[in-house]
Amino acid sequence: MTKIEPLGAVRERVLSALRQEIIAGRLRPGDRLVERELAERFGVSRVPVREAIRSLVGEGFVHFETPRRTVVRRLTPTDVKELFELREALEVYAAGLAASRSTPQDLAELRELLDRAATATRAGDAETITDINTRFHDRILAMAGNSLLISVMEPVDGRLRWLTRQNEEWPQLLTEHHELYDSIASGDPDRARAHALAHVQANYRSTVRHLFGDG
Repeated sequence: MTKIEPLGAVRERVLSALRQEIIAGRLRPGDRLVERELAERFGVSRVPVREAIRSLVGEGFVHFETPRRTVVRRLTPTDVKELFELREALEVYAAGLAASRSTPQDLAELRELLDRAATATRAGDAETITDINTRFHDRILAMAGNSLLISVMEPVDGRLRWLTRQNEEWPQLLTEHHELYDSIASGDPDRARAHALAHVQANYRSTVRHLFGDG
């Protein structure tokens, strides 16, 4: 007997796939999302596709240009500025806590992610770099040991990954992550916060240059 996939599971599968396509740049700003075409591509009805698109609107990835036309959003300078202001407030604080609370196991996991990021950077593998860098920052948030920090970041996590993908200065990004790791491993919260702040600000400038050609 063929197992019927629950509607909610179908919706989550379509949502996850579309979100990843946007983050990875396979769906680009201005690209249209057509329910019928997506339903055919995923082999599902239009209902879970419609629900997935609504979720993407709520997450800030797409918007309705007209009632019948849905497209991937073009990030504005204000979008980028506000997201990086949030990163600055939360990730700097998290880095300080991580420096105070990290365990040898935590640091070993961060180190392993850096090694994998180095391999992906040498290969120029943008999607893997984005995934590992996201996991690197997620690990620091977990090391901070504050569940409220994680819950505050969750609603914008996808958009932050999207922004991370815009920064293609990968060797510099890897260097900054090594410096951030060293500062956390030192156990000095002030040093960790200073490096986290410098990293977020440098990432902001790189993203602005890539998206808007200035900064």
